[in-house]
Amino acid sequence: MSDHFLLQASNVSCGYSDTCVIEDISFHLNHGEIASLLGPSGCGKTTLLRVLAGFQPVFSGSIELNGKVLSSEMVTLPPEKRQVGMVFQDYALFPHMTVAQNIRFGLTKSNGKLAQADVILSEMLELTGLSPYANAYPHELSGGQQQRVALARALAPDPLLLLMDEPFSNLDAELRSRLSLDVRDILKKRGTTAILVTHDQNEAFAMADHVGIIHNGKLQQWDTPYNLYHEPSNRFVANFVGRGVLIPGSIIEPDCIKTELGKISGDRAYPWKQGELVEVLIRPDDIVFDADSQLTAKVIDKVFAGSSTLYRLLLPSNRKLEILAPSHQDYPVTSEVNIRLAADHLIAFRI
Repeated sequence: MSDHFLLQASNVSCGYSDTCVIEDISFHLNHGEIASLLGPSGCGKTTLLRVLAGFQPVFSGSIELNGKVLSSEMVTLPPEKRQVGMVFQDYALFPHMTVAQNIRFGLTKSNGKLAQADVILSEMLELTGLSPYANAYPHELSGGQQQRVALARALAPDPLLLLMDEPFSNLDAELRSRLSLDVRDILKKRGTTAILVTHDQNEAFAMADHVGIIHNGKLQQWDTPYNLYHEPSNRFVANFVGRGVLIPGSIIEPDCIKTELGKISGDRAYPWKQGELVEVLIRPDDIVFDADSQLTAKVIDKVFAGSSTLYRLLLPSNRKLEILAPSHQDYPVTSEVNIRLAADHLIAFRI
């Protein structure tokens, strides 16, 4: 099966001493795909990345890269023999070396690459927009430029897999948002397969083709960003990804649920009995303002975000929900508003 994938992790469990941090995780990546490991602090994201890099062994399971076993209960290939590159949170640049020297350092131990070092260096400088800074030292660069140097150094040996551990966490919000898209473009141009560890959902969704949600050491869902938002596999993923609330309802038909917001019919059917109690996921974009609707709510808070405004509403039942509306629809806090359900995507969980 691994012949079809560049990276194959099969039933991987790992941790420290006798403590299991990652339990029975399986996923795969095709050549040129970018994945992100996403989850709350302490969930095991970085531990899994360390195992992929070869910094610690697995308790059980296996990891294969390009058909070669990197880790198993019997084998732990050392990091320098894995053809795996790493970009660290603190960049780990050599302060006494110039940009060019830092990038070339990644080639000195790569067999067959040193002879082409000047050509590869030139390519990396151009690819990352660092050509004007080749002779500068790290302390003379901005945080974003230092991150590009770290990326160029990791890409220079042309690794089969690139691992990135919270690479943008030291940057301000605007720069990390811009740089994450730039890095994605660089990786896609190179056809580099990569895994990013982050706690920032926007970053994960902007960069990754596939995202793995990890909670308590277990992989909750491995999917596209779109499916994680619209097709969460369990309550944790539904609550963790994006914004939204779970409201109670009861089954009318396999594809229709009655709630205090009205009947919700969707594009999926559930095998549950009529009258069975469930919870329905309502996203902020599932509700709209509608002056003709009989359903009312009270505005208890609002956050202006330029083109849109996020409203927090209080229903007559004292249940709270959120609505994302175009910013020209302006309602003051404490005002009564008329709302309507506009959901055509039915996500429910049994109580």
